[in-house]
Amino acid sequence: MCGICGCGQPNGSVKIKKVTANMAEEQNHHHNHHQENGHGHHSHEHAHRHGKTVLEIEQDILGKNKLLAERNRGYFEAKNIFAVNLVSSPGSGKTALLERTLIDLQKERPCFVIEGDQQTSNDANRIAATGAPAVQINTGKGCHLEADMVNDALKQLQPSDNSLLFIENVGNLVCPAMFDLGEGARAVIISVTEGEDKPIKYPDMFHSSQVCIINKMDLLPYVNFDVEKAKEYARRVSHITEFIELSATTGEGMEKWYDWLRDAAEGR
Repeated sequence: MCGICGCGQPNGSVKIKKVTANMAEEQNHHHNHHQENGHGHHSHEHAHRHGKTVLEIEQDILGKNKLLAERNRGYFEAKNIFAVNLVSSPGSGKTALLERTLIDLQKERPCFVIEGDQQTSNDANRIAATGAPAVQINTGKGCHLEADMVNDALKQLQPSDNSLLFIENVGNLVCPAMFDLGEGARAVIISVTEGEDKPIKYPDMFHSSQVCIINKMDLLPYVNFDVEKAKEYARRVSHITEFIELSATTGEGMEKWYDWLRDAAEGR
């Protein structure tokens, strides 16, 4: 449950499953939206009446998440797994970026994927088609992944030692910023088809990331997007010094992204 944004998860509504290349897409129609919406409305009113109580709940949720994130981090360190949390708004092209990354890097080192979406296995099926072992987390009404979900997914995925683990978070630039998953690095992805003011609109996400990928550079001549202004805004609200301009569609700039992954995985 996210006590920060008001989205809620009834017990058992999060689904975690392995995804293989030949699996048919599963549609999940499990959630009772009317019941959930009613509960959320009540919680929203309660939050406004009892600010102190809500603050305590938020602190408790984040505190428990932090403990599980540290457990995940210890697991990654013990197995020398470099975990990258990929975050973005919907439509930035992060699944396409991940597909191309897996195809190009799997020959260098084992790659594993935890795929987060509210519903469907569409993106996980695309990832599984690359041959990379993948586990799907369907969060239902939840707008982000949490450390316990990743912990459960790891038990199914069982990534090998000395591997790369990509965690594709739910498309959202708000709540995922607050939830540490135990990752070694967080990469925020924006595209030139979005506004260059994304960093100052969503400062927490950029502040918590180590690298900013600017995707869909092949479309730059056709859109009104100021790359340097986007970087300026990001520097204003974060410590990001690494910006990677690329196109997951054409492959332009991908080698710089791979170099960043290699260096980060080696601790350089």
